[in-house]
Amino acid sequence: MIDKKENTEEKIIDAARSVFIKKGMDGARMQEIADEAGINKALLHYYFRSKEKLFDAILGKIIKVAFPKISGIMVSDADFKTKLVQAIDAYLDILFKHPYLPAFVLKEVSRDPNVFIKIIVKRGLNPKLVFKIIEDAMDRGEIVKMKPQHLVINIIGLCVFPFAARPIIEFVAFDEDKKATDQFFKERKAVIKEFVLRSIEVK
Repeated sequence: MIDKKENTEEKIIDAARSVFIKKGMDGARMQEIADEAGINKALLHYYFRSKEKLFDAILGKIIKVAFPKISGIMVSDADFKTKLVQAIDAYLDILFKHPYLPAFVLKEVSRDPNVFIKIIVKRGLNPKLVFKIIEDAMDRGEIVKMKPQHLVINIIGLCVFPFAARPIIEFVAFDEDKKATDQFFKERKAVIKEFVLRSIEVK
C-alpha cells in the first residue's frame, strides 16, 4: 500500500514537473497535471491540494538529496580546496541530473521570489555556515581574501548559467551543433574547477 502511494506521488511529481517546464506555474492547470499523470483530478487533489504544494514537492525532493550532500562536504575535515572541488562536483552532478532546474527556478523566482525563499527557509538551508567556512579558510591563509558571497555567487554562476542558457549557447557558440554542445558541457566540470582554484590561489 505504501509503495502504491509513493509510486502515485512520484508519477504526479514527474507530471507536474513536465507541465511546469512547458507552461510555468502560472500557466499550468491542475487538470493538465492530472491528465499528464494519467489520474483523475480528485486523486491529484487528494495528494496535492495546490500547484504551490507540487512546486514545493519538486524542489524539496531535489534539495533533500542535494544540499545535505554538499553541506556534508563543506563541514568535513578535508582542506578547503578539496572541499570546494568536491562541492562543485556534487553541484554539477545535480544540474546534469536535472538540467531543466535552473531555467525553471529562475522563471518562477522572477514571478514570485517569496515562493522559493519560503522553500529555502523551510528546508533549513544555511548560507551563513558556508560563508563562515570560507572566511575561516581565508583567515588561515589557504585562499585569497574576498567577500565570501562573491566566491559563492561566482561558483553558482559558472555552474548554473550554461544550463539556464543552453539553447542560446548552442546557437551562438556552436552553430546549433548538438554534439559540440554536449561535448562543451562534458568539459565544464574540469574547466570550472580549474578556473575557481586559480581565482582563489594565494600568489
